Amino acid sequence: MNLVKTGSALFSIMLLLTSFSKPEQPDPKFHLYLLVGQSNMAGRGIITAEYSGPSQPNVLMLDKEGKWVTASHPLHFDKPARAGVGPGLAFGLEMAKANPSVRIGLIPCAVGGTAIESWQPAAMDLATRKYPYDDAVARLRIAMKSGMIKGIIWHQGEANSKAERSAGYLENLETLIGRLRQAAGDNNLPFVAGELGHYRDNYQLVNDQLKQLPGKVKNTALAGSEGLIHKGDKTHFDAASATELGKRFAAKMILLQQ
Repeated sequence: MNLVKTGSALFSIMLLLTSFSKPEQPDPKFHLYLLVGQSNMAGRGIITAEYSGPSQPNVLMLDKEGKWVTASHPLHFDKPARAGVGPGLAFGLEMAKANPSVRIGLIPCAVGGTAIESWQPAAMDLATRKYPYDDAVARLRIAMKSGMIKGIIWHQGEANSKAERSAGYLENLETLIGRLRQAAGDNNLPFVAGELGHYRDNYQLVNDQLKQLPGKVKNTALAGSEGLIHKGDKTHFDAASATELGKRFAAKMILLQQ
């Protein structure tokens, strides 16, 4: 009788243990991309009817609360009153088009107005009281519980486009790439930077350094901004140009991944 009771108790314990669901594992078919930089990555293009709808159901974004939702403009929430059309959504749609068998997860982390010096551990952006690098890594870790990180896109440099602030830009970017790759657990993670707009002469100070990136850091590329225009403020891409830049980011990312 005691053996029967013991066996029954063991069976109950085993049933109880198996009733708990196993921890979720990252989905290898959920491809994640980190979106980092300043306002032209966050997006400042005007959201007209053409850009106001949600995207495809297989292109998701990690929202402010760390939840996956269908991606739509604006992706970013760095400055809610200013956030608009950026390159991120078009990038995600192109990546989904190139690989229809997977879902795409966009991790928006850009912060408008930030200099590259703000993109290092424990550095605070005084204007927004945010910690751009630390926040990006924290969001990356949340996202990686669900999927596999496949690349990073970066657009930044307007805040460093004066002679005294552009010195050492490429070295700072190289350091940042190394840190982000380490955080992602992939020292060869594809990284695509975007050129600043050609509509301001001083932006060339940063663009000249960005052009050297592919020859200096392995598995990196540069998405050009030729022909793209600003929205009237001589700083931010208009919606159509931001969208085109997103497609250029995707084309370069696809080449790196091949």
